[in-house]
Amino acid sequence: MINTRPKITIVLDNLRSAHNTGNIFRIADAVGAYEIIACGYTPYPPHPKLEKTAMGSDKYVKYRHFETSLEAVMALREEAYKMILAVETGSDAICAWQKKYEFPLALVFGNEAFGIKQNTIDSCDGIISLPMFGKKISINVGNCAAVVLYSIISKLYSTRINDI
Repeated sequence: MINTRPKITIVLDNLRSAHNTGNIFRIADAVGAYEIIACGYTPYPPHPKLEKTAMGSDKYVKYRHFETSLEAVMALREEAYKMILAVETGSDAICAWQKKYEFPLALVFGNEAFGIKQNTIDSCDGIISLPMFGKKISINVGNCAAVVLYSIISKLYSTRINDI
């Protein structure tokens, strides 16, 4: 088992769905994320639909709210985060499985239809994505968050196991 959890903050940029946000609260709890930052109109506790999907994890995961994701990124910079990454499709993106991560780490996930605001992407240290082999170039934001977060955790877990 991993004895210490890395500091990972999840930034949600204008998510529309309280169900997606609640799902991400559950994932954040499962991987031991430090906090969730809800930006813009992203639902955050207390919210009945979020609470239903979060199944209690909203009571354990620290959260805060910013008017914009750019404000959140700027605040994280002031808090000395070593790496802030946009999770987005695009030609500049590096596969999430190939990235070397530094902590404290923040991951920005975008709106289900419009992605992350460009000014926020421009303020990040880079872009990571998941490989897409089908006709569509996106997956549900909650599913994406789960895959990306667990890929980071699995890298930490396998590195520590190999150090033994």
